[in-house]
Amino acid sequence: MQKFKPAFSGADVKKYILKKNLKKDLPSSIVVFLVALPLCLGIALASGAPLFAGLITGIIGGIVVASFSGSQLSVSGPAAGLTVIVLGAITSLGSYPTFLLAVVLAGVFQLVLGLVKAGTIGNYFPSSVIEGMLAAIGLILILKQLPHALGVDTDFTGDEGFFQQDHENTFSAISAAIGHFSLAAVVISLVSIAILIIWPKFPKLAVVPAPLLVVTLGVLGTIFFAGTDHPLRADQMVKIPVVNGFGEFLGLFTMPDFSQLANSKVYLVAGTIAVVASLETLLSLEAVDKIDPIKRVSPTNRELIAQGIGNITSGMVGGLPMTSVIVRSSANVNSGARTKMSAIFHGIWLLLSLLFIPGVINMIPLSCLAAILLVTGYRLTRIGLFKHMYHKGWDQFVPFVVTVLAVLFTDLLKGVAIGMMVSIFYLLRTNMRNPFFYRITNEGDKKNIRIKLAEEVSFLNKAAIQVVLTNIPKETNVIIDGSNARYIDPDVLETIFNYKHNAYTKGIIVSLENIKNHYVVPKLTNKVVEEINK
Repeated sequence: MQKFKPAFSGADVKKYILKKNLKKDLPSSIVVFLVALPLCLGIALASGAPLFAGLITGIIGGIVVASFSGSQLSVSGPAAGLTVIVLGAITSLGSYPTFLLAVVLAGVFQLVLGLVKAGTIGNYFPSSVIEGMLAAIGLILILKQLPHALGVDTDFTGDEGFFQQDHENTFSAISAAIGHFSLAAVVISLVSIAILIIWPKFPKLAVVPAPLLVVTLGVLGTIFFAGTDHPLRADQMVKIPVVNGFGEFLGLFTMPDFSQLANSKVYLVAGTIAVVASLETLLSLEAVDKIDPIKRVSPTNRELIAQGIGNITSGMVGGLPMTSVIVRSSANVNSGARTKMSAIFHGIWLLLSLLFIPGVINMIPLSCLAAILLVTGYRLTRIGLFKHMYHKGWDQFVPFVVTVLAVLFTDLLKGVAIGMMVSIFYLLRTNMRNPFFYRITNEGDKKNIRIKLAEEVSFLNKAAIQVVLTNIPKETNVIIDGSNARYIDPDVLETIFNYKHNAYTKGIIVSLENIKNHYVVPKLTNKVVEEINK
């Protein structure tokens, strides 16, 4: 009897899936590359580092980090949120090679954090805060890119902070841009936005990705306006270093100074970078999973390990510290990416553009890239999201709005921290209000009160329970039922037992049902997880 042979092997299926996804991943990788290119350069400039450092960080973030990461849509690279730390660190450490040593050590610290499973902290960020962060990033993209769309502000760093390095703030930069706009930049950005909105509505035309068409027309626009009275200036276009030959390319790399291993300042900087970069990465990862159309869940510990490997590699060759970056990641999602191949290819395009086509890349106007980010920002902060959060109730809506405003007027980490505090306040408020349920019945002249404790009764519920017990009238039968309780805090137990002991003085008879003398905090151990997965 012949054995049945499947028509397609597992390898064939994998090849088919890869080919199918590449139809979406390749075009989206080009979009992410075009968005990442000026951001890498701008962040390097704002950090006081060589421009090449920003590009090499983007290349490593794409090729190395994405290869090790478990996230399919996250894109890593130099982060605007680290610019202040990097600028201060280079100054305080005295030399760039010493700073590179700190970047390498920061990567080692991140590896350790991943191995000890510190990535699970990402699971404790409330949904309302993550949604608020996404909406705030959308608003920031719109507000920060408006000057670029008008052709005025040439500081294309993607900085998320309200106060800028040039002593302007988000709103004053927009105000200044409106009064000094460039006609060529405005025309290019308006045409780009129109294409980005209209083009996808025609399925037959959408075979050519709208962002790719926008960039092509942007280059043509640069050529067209060069022959008019309103040409684009060099500082209104992308500007990457022009490398003449492979030897000159190799000469751009810088090695870390390992002779500074005994310098305590290096470890302080490394620890700061590792903590801040890890937090930004976990926040970005959580946010990307929220907007993933397939709703995949990225392994956070594996991501910390991938980021650690990326930062070690970046520090060894002269790059900047990196994180998973929400701006690039959201552009990746909105461009239709399906797998990590999009991020990997974006790193390859960065490398190839630096080596072979710097002249063509330098003809791309910043205004058309700003248009891509404006549309991405609108999708992140759509009005429907605010309506959806409002209908979920005040305990979700208030932390959401506070997070949006806090991120908008401070920066990503501070804004999320403020949103978390408000969210915790609502959590504690809800927890304090719902420690028990009660039912009152009458038997003749005597009242019977059954108090049924909730599943989790913490020390925060002690005051509410004490108030209720104190106000129970004389000559009442009280039953305190703990059958639903998985955990009762010792302080609450003490309150209940003391009440039972003293209640007879008021003629109150107290009965306790299913209440233990001691409770252990329930833990979800590895053994329990294994049992669940069986």
